[in-house]
Amino acid sequence: MDFPYEETLQRIRELLANNDLQALRSELEGMRVQDIARSLMSLEPAQQLVLFRQIANELRSEVFSHLDLSYQHHLLHELERQELQWVLSGLVPDDLTALLEGLSSEKVRTLLRLLPMRALRNAMILLGYPEDSAGRLMTPQFVAVQPQWSISEALDHIRDQSERGETVNIVFVIDSSGVLLDSLPLKRFILGRPAEKVEKLMQGDVLSIEVNESREAAVRQMQHYDLEVLPVVDADKHLLGIVTVDDILDVMQEETTEDFHKMASVGNLNLSLREAKPSLLYQKRIGWLLTLVFVNIFSGLAIAHYEMAIEALVVLVFFLPLIIASGGNAGAQSSTLMVRALATGDVETRDWLRLWGRELSVSLALGVTMGVAVSLIGLWRGGLEVALVVALAMICVVVVGSMIGVLLPMLLERLKIDPATASTPLITSIADISGILIYFAIAVAILKLPMG
Repeated sequence: MDFPYEETLQRIRELLANNDLQALRSELEGMRVQDIARSLMSLEPAQQLVLFRQIANELRSEVFSHLDLSYQHHLLHELERQELQWVLSGLVPDDLTALLEGLSSEKVRTLLRLLPMRALRNAMILLGYPEDSAGRLMTPQFVAVQPQWSISEALDHIRDQSERGETVNIVFVIDSSGVLLDSLPLKRFILGRPAEKVEKLMQGDVLSIEVNESREAAVRQMQHYDLEVLPVVDADKHLLGIVTVDDILDVMQEETTEDFHKMASVGNLNLSLREAKPSLLYQKRIGWLLTLVFVNIFSGLAIAHYEMAIEALVVLVFFLPLIIASGGNAGAQSSTLMVRALATGDVETRDWLRLWGRELSVSLALGVTMGVAVSLIGLWRGGLEVALVVALAMICVVVVGSMIGVLLPMLLERLKIDPATASTPLITSIADISGILIYFAIAVAILKLPMG
């Protein structure tokens, strides 16, 4: 049964309006931390702090970890020092790192002074890894046993360390120096004979990722092998931490959101659209829009170059929007498919020739189909020669637009630039310029029109 979110939120607002804090605490006691966090983010800023202070102490850190960063930052400025210390001390290391990396260095130093020594050490270690690395994403809290232990000894250790590990569904086997030997589901320990050694359970085929590899590589590996937990190791295979599936879901959401923003020619927003100020939205969008204005100047220059041809046969203008829009649309389709395939690892840049050949055949078939359709309109509006012009132009612009949509993301990937930068507006603008030049070049050649 779905959580009755709207009804609960309405009750929370009424209790806040009536300042009935005791009833509010009772309401929160029956809610999951995720639902409390969602409700808090739906309130006005002044009410958020009031609600947060009514959450049971032992749940505050967990609720805090489920808030978007902008709401976390708001509470950081509002909470008292002792409240902050309580909340920060209860955060798991990867959630704490995600919070700190979005703050100014001065604010980070202030918050680090509130942490107990163990949490401070973990935070400093994680912040020392590259920003988009698996090391920055991992938590150093895990449960590990050694191969020479009996299963009974291992289970006792797992029970003792269960609160320390972020998950005990997967138990890691390490040697005396901390080198990762295996990762085993807890079920094997439960079903094993108590006197048997842990090494009897081992298979030795353990998957891991190096600490400096990218978060995207961790996502791909966990998706490909259906992993619940991915161990993170150094170059010598010492186990440093783990990446869990909830971390991966967060990364996937961030990456998908970032790609959508880039493909719409919008700078990445690190906060909720609901919370974004108009000035920030303006700042994130104006740069690309001005760039595209400059690019589209070339469309005007191309049309001006064929001004005499247009004057000689005005009917050409009727088909101009149709022709160039088709090239842009075809390019946008190809680009979207290619950017997504590159992002998921479905294709790689070395596949460019095969993908180019396949897209050429597909775009040619699309162009011919669309060319036949538009030629019928050309026959009606301008006769056989105009029909031939618009049909050939349609075929060419669809093929060229599709080729741009396929090759530009792969070129950017090869240059180590995010292929999502090959945004739909950019692809469309390039395809528009190409379409204008192709359309009028064919028209001039077939209809023997003047240029200039």
